[in-house]
Amino acid sequence: MSTLFEPYTLRDVTIPNRVWMPPMCQYSAAPEGPGAGAPVDWHFAHYAARAAGGTGLIVVEATAVSPEGRISPYDLGIWNDTQVEAFRRITRFLVSQGTVPAIQLAHAGRKASTDRPWKGGAPVGPQAHGWQPVAPSPLAFDERHPVPDELTVDRIQEIVGQFRAAARRALAAGFEIAEIHGAHGYLINEFLSPHSNHRTDAYGGSYENRTRFALEVVDAVREEWPDDKPLFFRISATDWLEGSGWTADDTVRFATELHAHGIDLLDVSTGGNASGARIPTGPGYQVPFAARVRNETPMPVAAVGLITDAEQAQKILANGEADAVLLGRELLRNPSWARHAARELGGEVHVPDQYHRSV
Repeated sequence: MSTLFEPYTLRDVTIPNRVWMPPMCQYSAAPEGPGAGAPVDWHFAHYAARAAGGTGLIVVEATAVSPEGRISPYDLGIWNDTQVEAFRRITRFLVSQGTVPAIQLAHAGRKASTDRPWKGGAPVGPQAHGWQPVAPSPLAFDERHPVPDELTVDRIQEIVGQFRAAARRALAAGFEIAEIHGAHGYLINEFLSPHSNHRTDAYGGSYENRTRFALEVVDAVREEWPDDKPLFFRISATDWLEGSGWTADDTVRFATELHAHGIDLLDVSTGGNASGARIPTGPGYQVPFAARVRNETPMPVAAVGLITDAEQAQKILANGEADAVLLGRELLRNPSWARHAARELGGEVHVPDQYHRSV
């Protein structure tokens, strides 16, 4: 059998195959009112289709730990019990299809309070359900974004507590795996990188200080998350900045520390923290960063980034570059990608009874 369709176990959770869906925001939740931040019918249909298509693990999109932690007013959140109940409908269905449900816990930091991408994605103010973003330092992401408020130490600790509470609610919502969002220029990534973190206190300056907030969040979430369930961390392995910013070497160093703090797998992406960075994209362009972590640290990894066909995905695993692959846009195009890849490579995935005529 192709490695792509072998099960993978972390702690006491077994994922039926290595075809995983990464978090991809749908910007479809209500922006305000009692249902703000809660998943709606669109989210159920979106995730249910990929589960019925044989995807082994689905990581629900960036889910904010507080209202001001959303990327847009239309993002999902998990800061109240109404949201928890709405998520249960999704997790129950995913489990019924043999898919492991995961959730990404997130805070958008200085890139918060923006419009939906198909509306241009520009920052929005109170007249459009927006708010004032926060960050480690008062540095705007780019010329369009406002200067964020610099977080006080008390506010930093409050956000650590929000991640802790979000983990508790994610467990109640039926998720088997939680992922902490430390990538793509959002709050944790902003603390990690000297490009966006110009603080001079215990949360800025040295590598040890810049990683402090991330490790505090990891420790808080790990304390809430059961010992038998895995915890992931998504990282931007490089800012793609020459001579500055967060680097691949930093990522390798940090992966070992994250592993010691109870992270079970690193979800390796890149970029998103520097608006002018030049990123040389191409098929599998981020895989080498995942491979470095896997080969130089004890941390298992998942690779992401323009992975589109079955042979390519299988080769990444066979070469020892990753333990699993995350397919984003390809799963948007084809919710049954896993089933088609299994047919091509001679593997097996779950097929709903209603779909057996298609096998």
